[in-house]
Amino acid sequence: MRFYWLLLAFLSISSQAKFMIPGYELVYTTPVETTLTAPDLRGPTSVWCDLFDQAKQRIDIAQFYVSGKADEPLERVIAHLKAAGERGVKIRFLMDQHGLSISTPKTLEALKAIPNLTFNLIDYSHVGGGIIHAKYMVIDGQKAYVGSQNFDWRSLKHIHETGLLISDLAVVKQLQAIFDIDWHAQQLIAQGKPVLAVRHHVVLADESHSNYLVASPNNFDPPGVGDSQSELPRLLAKAKHYARIMVMTYAPLEFSRHHPRPYYHVIDDAIRAAAQRGVKIEMLVSNWNVGEPDIDYLKSLAVLPNIQIKIVTLPEAKSGFIPYARVMHSKTMDIDGNIAWVGTSNWEGGYMDNSRNLEVVMQNAKMAKRIGELHQQLWDSQYAKPLVLSEHYPHPHPGKP
Repeated sequence: MRFYWLLLAFLSISSQAKFMIPGYELVYTTPVETTLTAPDLRGPTSVWCDLFDQAKQRIDIAQFYVSGKADEPLERVIAHLKAAGERGVKIRFLMDQHGLSISTPKTLEALKAIPNLTFNLIDYSHVGGGIIHAKYMVIDGQKAYVGSQNFDWRSLKHIHETGLLISDLAVVKQLQAIFDIDWHAQQLIAQGKPVLAVRHHVVLADESHSNYLVASPNNFDPPGVGDSQSELPRLLAKAKHYARIMVMTYAPLEFSRHHPRPYYHVIDDAIRAAAQRGVKIEMLVSNWNVGEPDIDYLKSLAVLPNIQIKIVTLPEAKSGFIPYARVMHSKTMDIDGNIAWVGTSNWEGGYMDNSRNLEVVMQNAKMAKRIGELHQQLWDSQYAKPLVLSEHYPHPHPGKP
């Protein structure tokens, strides 16, 4: 009988769909109540729970905000995190102070009540000038997760998201170093001390590695980690045939809640230069990207030869309107079926220069092809419509029906 149950457990584990290359597993949130499918990809709920179950000594998590809801997937995730704390695993949870206003108080209370968990808030504007926008976790220095999924029940069920489970030890070590830098920065800020830059010159990614991490802001990246803001244009400059881009919002403007947004040309220049060389650009953006002036910049791209832009609108849930959900939130790119990009940044100013964000580059045809297939599925779906130059798009209100 015992053998029978062991066999069932083994079959259950082995039957879980996984798409992997050495060191990396692609993870995908398929929005419920859509025709989108990815039977070969695991979702983040099972991946996160497995990571917490496997943890032996330490779990480090960094997020912009947290938001749970009763009887939804994040409750299961928190239960597994609690179980890890109860068996003695040390947990550090770092959240940006600016995320408090959009966090769920009950979720914050549940996290803070977990045994062996230390919860710290950081005002990252005192470090890079922006926010902690990266969404990642590191387990025992052996495995890590990076993706577009926030620590939010909606990200696990109602939002189009893409991430990576990472066992590449070189990259895991770098992610651990980034977390440690930001954790220490929080302690300095709490003591009223200045946070000094880790480095003072731009460090380019070492592209001799097949797969590698880039991050922002550059001045607070550890040794060996390349600068995100420099790497994205470098990769687009390599494109020969096409670049398939999926990102929630794109605008050559500086992201800021309280200040004017001056022109931010870095990514815009790279896209236009690639199109001018004859590279076919296919860009998917969400319907949260159609407000002015963002839509005007999108139209200025769409009018150019070799650039096509589609706007993704996911249908409202059958249960009714859900604030800040039902959106395409992935940040991916496939270049020529050879290079894959999976990250946490929207493609606007403030993300790859001032805020903490992470991007993983995989020079791997198998991964690039699968990222491209996810792009193509959404591109061909009923949810993606071509940007119409003559159309006046209503200002988006993601928090209101």
